[in-house]
Amino acid sequence: MAVVASGTELQMTPPSDLQLYDRIGPGYAQRRRADPRLAQSIGAALGDARTVLNVGAGAGSYEPVDRWTIAAEPSRTMIHQRPPGSGPVVQARAEALPFASRSFDAALAVLAVHHWSDWRLGVSEMLRVSRDRVVLLTWDPDGPGFWLVADYFPEVLAADRARFPRMGELEEAMGDLEVIPVPIPHDCTDGFMGAFWRRPSAYLDPDVRGAMSSLATGASPAALARLADDLATGTWHQRYASYLDATELDLGYRLVIGKALPLGARAGEG
Repeated sequence: MAVVASGTELQMTPPSDLQLYDRIGPGYAQRRRADPRLAQSIGAALGDARTVLNVGAGAGSYEPVDRWTIAAEPSRTMIHQRPPGSGPVVQARAEALPFASRSFDAALAVLAVHHWSDWRLGVSEMLRVSRDRVVLLTWDPDGPGFWLVADYFPEVLAADRARFPRMGELEEAMGDLEVIPVPIPHDCTDGFMGAFWRRPSAYLDPDVRGAMSSLATGASPAALARLADDLATGTWHQRYASYLDATELDLGYRLVIGKALPLGARAGEG
């Protein structure tokens, strides 16, 4: 594919109009700002890659600024929130990336895999277009629990455990993996669901929840009222006093690094 000017949108066949972030995406860029510590970890996982495809790119958080990057994003609402000067973007789904095999050194997906209609096909496409590696920032359904979903939104926890791939499933799809825990800092600047683990009142803000796909579509009013009451009475602070002095916490977020496959090979083959 030809190199295009910075910020250019490459016109492709648009996906379904029912994309989740076309419904909940307005204002997303203001809430989902890259945390520099997570960005540093993602950059290290990309290694020496000089060309990167950012799959399910959203509004462009965590796109490397020191490497040549193209974004692939299905939601036009999200594409329109990309900042001025950002790299070129294609409106495309992970399951059908419009690039030739081995077009990029690395393919990256940040908290995106669980949104795909077929994550296995999306990962296969990322492997296909990569010369060196695939990097995913995702959440491990078998990882440590999180008070918000365990105690207040168990239905959200159950739904997320069903839609996020497990590490074993990713290994089956990608071959040998390096899996790196990503502790979340207490003052994380990116507003994903685990970011406010030490700032519980943030979850009562509908604008904050609106930037979290799981809570934007599945937050029970009764559970929110119970959280508000527990905060007002001090019950939450008594129950979770051990968190208040912690500077970071493992909530199950993981960096997954897989090596690109030889042409014609499939994951799991020797």
